[in-house]
Amino acid sequence: MGELDHDDLHQSCHEACGVFGIFGPGEDVARITFFGLYALQHRGQESAGIVTADGERLTSHMRMGLVAQVFTEEDLLGLRGHIAIGHTRYSTTGSSKIYNAQPIIVRSPTCELAVAHNGNLVNASALREELVEQGCQFRTTTDTEVIARLFCEGPGTHLVDRIRLAMSRLQGAYSLVMTTKDQLLAVRDPLGVRPLCLGRLNSAWIVASESCALATVGAEYIREVAPGEIVKIDERGIESIQAVTSERQATCLFEYIYFARPDSVLNNRLVYQARQEMGRELAREHPADADIVIGVPDSAVPGAIGYAEESGIPYREGLVKNRYIGRTFIQPDQRLRDIGIHLKFNPLPEVLAGQRVVVVDDSIVRGTTKRPIVRLLRDAGAREVHVRIHAPPMVHPCYLGVDTARRSELVAARMSVPEICEYLGADSLGYLSLEGLVRAVRVAGGSLCNGCFTGNYPVPVQLDLDKFAFEQARLGEREGGERKARVSMV
Repeated sequence: MGELDHDDLHQSCHEACGVFGIFGPGEDVARITFFGLYALQHRGQESAGIVTADGERLTSHMRMGLVAQVFTEEDLLGLRGHIAIGHTRYSTTGSSKIYNAQPIIVRSPTCELAVAHNGNLVNASALREELVEQGCQFRTTTDTEVIARLFCEGPGTHLVDRIRLAMSRLQGAYSLVMTTKDQLLAVRDPLGVRPLCLGRLNSAWIVASESCALATVGAEYIREVAPGEIVKIDERGIESIQAVTSERQATCLFEYIYFARPDSVLNNRLVYQARQEMGRELAREHPADADIVIGVPDSAVPGAIGYAEESGIPYREGLVKNRYIGRTFIQPDQRLRDIGIHLKFNPLPEVLAGQRVVVVDDSIVRGTTKRPIVRLLRDAGAREVHVRIHAPPMVHPCYLGVDTARRSELVAARMSVPEICEYLGADSLGYLSLEGLVRAVRVAGGSLCNGCFTGNYPVPVQLDLDKFAFEQARLGEREGGERKARVSMV
């Protein structure tokens, strides 16, 4: 991944993917999808793709890289049809290779289906082994293909029936947009772990990971896709099918803390406002005797403003972010590596010199980036540095659609808060409590996934789950096929 961002969250806890779909006869659906993906670029920077449908066939274009690198004007003109789905990826299952780029297309004698997926299955290995035994040959190493093949090749006369049956077997997180040659479909897992919303653009229907993508293309936000719901859109209109019900929901708390854009709406709450309230809660729980409050750009700025408002300490910009350094795949040479954090941020000594500074950030994962930031502020003249985090300590990995560090790499799993404070070189350190975070989000705690903070996941997880496990499975399947071929030849 080429992304370089402010916190080690980006080094060891990468975004979920972004999905977008449109059913719009008379609309330039490929172009609209391109801009929808552009708005969702923050959710994944490894690869991007679009599949269109014109009633007769599916047409696809996908490549490795950022959305703006993957598509040209000529590419978009070649993607004809009245339906389109798109995907921007960060890998949580399977390696970052072109054969894993999405949307993926699977075909059977009765079905041709393109699927774009945000999430992660925890029982994908068992389902894949079962499908292989039934004769399925996989061309990717993603759990998305497992989902697609269950939908396309499973029992049932109609696609919706096969989806409904498969949903009862899928365990984990999945927000999906899919297209056949003449239908757009959206599916959200019964727990509602990852976001998915529905919008309207003139007579077109749109589905997207976040509402910010709807706003980007000028669409009206209608509602969220409900957990366990199938939305089917075709020439007859839109149909909602509540396929699976669950006794609980488990929306990912990190969507509020970091992943979602601040201008998106989750559970009828603007993310920006939720982050501001996290900062206010943080100021109540961990006050500081300080002169100024600064935020680490960009995601922590609303929290810093909230902290300043609640504490009465003035908010200032103390760090300027280089917003484009993370958009290159060119690696710095050793001299630039030695500069380190200066590639991402420039401090403002005139603001910081002689000040007691509260620096607010969204998380600490490994601590390897926060430590240089503290040093950077001191070098710029800060007299004291008080670190405040508007999330609880992350002590467990995520297994539901976010690629995190191993537990042994999480600093909060190895050190106490005073030890982390000493490691960072800060004068004090305060984390927002889980109770304070839930109050800020304004969603009942039982409807949120807090597994990375507590180790209590909404579904059973394999604690040693390996995102590259399917790479080995693919190699084994290939070798097994070659052995069979040699035996047949003999």
